[in-house]
Amino acid sequence: MRNGIKWSVISVVVLFVIGMMIYPSVKNRLPFGSNSENENPPGGGELRRPALNIQAEVIRPQVLSDKIISTGSTIPDEEVDLSFESSGKIVAIYFKEGSRVKAGDLLARINDKPLQAQQKKLEAELPLARDRVFRQRTLLEKDAVSQEAFEQVTTDYEKLLADVELVKAQLAQTELRAPFDGIIGLRSVSEGAYTTQATVIAKLTKISPLKIEFSIPERYASDVKEGTVVSFAMETSDGVLREFRARVYAVESKVDMVTRSLKVRATYPNENGAIQPGRYLSVEITKQEIRDALAIPSEAIIPEMGKSIVYLYRQGRAQPAEITTGLRTESHVQALSGLTPGDTLITTGVMQLRTDMPVVIDQLN
Repeated sequence: MRNGIKWSVISVVVLFVIGMMIYPSVKNRLPFGSNSENENPPGGGELRRPALNIQAEVIRPQVLSDKIISTGSTIPDEEVDLSFESSGKIVAIYFKEGSRVKAGDLLARINDKPLQAQQKKLEAELPLARDRVFRQRTLLEKDAVSQEAFEQVTTDYEKLLADVELVKAQLAQTELRAPFDGIIGLRSVSEGAYTTQATVIAKLTKISPLKIEFSIPERYASDVKEGTVVSFAMETSDGVLREFRARVYAVESKVDMVTRSLKVRATYPNENGAIQPGRYLSVEITKQEIRDALAIPSEAIIPEMGKSIVYLYRQGRAQPAEITTGLRTESHVQALSGLTPGDTLITTGVMQLRTDMPVVIDQLN
């Protein structure tokens, strides 16, 4: 019985092997189940594969740039809320809203008549106090007065001078002057209003030069420093997107622990004041720029067993080529070796390609 089972198993295995050997020849004779890849041409000859429609581009040397892209905004070089250092009634406003002013220009004044009167009173006492010092010095030289008497009149004179200086300082606090060149905004008070140190009269803004503020990821902290040139783009008043250049002048001393980014500021001359503070803009920083680089689209590369493979179009067929990669950007990769200028690189359908596979170029760039 066991011998019968053994011979049955052997018979099944032998039949299976024989079937596998004759299956290919039988399959080629079947009217169905075959495809165009396996069919012989009518006149006989080798099998033909269907051509794959692809897009390709001719490799040419070009400039390849590695850039940091961010967003930012324009901020004033200087900005301050103008207010008086003392309280009082506003008696005069000298500026025009929206106008340009120079550093030191008188912008407004509060009532200073009591202080002016006090200053005149003190200055009128100065000549007499000065004469007293002169007479006491003359008498002291003749030993007609004591040293104490001379020091007393000298002290009185110096105190009078200090009082005059104090009144002058108080008078200066009744005047509102521009601390720097800039454009003065809309005023929030009128003549006759009572103002205190907390009352904002207007805002003064300096927009020449202009500051560009943006943030970069912490991994780029070593790539941006003082003097780094950045470019920023924004839409101008005429609706045209224009590009400008600025230079980094300061980098934040530490990385923000919430956003894990580093704040950076650059300056732009803005000589004609065409760009206003508060504008949104895009910022680009070129980390590295390679001229005459052989750059290929990243989607054309097939990673295979630790190698980088691309397919080239040669006489109607796809031929693989191993390349060594260099600089990478968001869309392109530098080919250090394996390609030469003038090669036709296949950029679409790369996952379907095989060696010597027929291809037809639909679009050549």
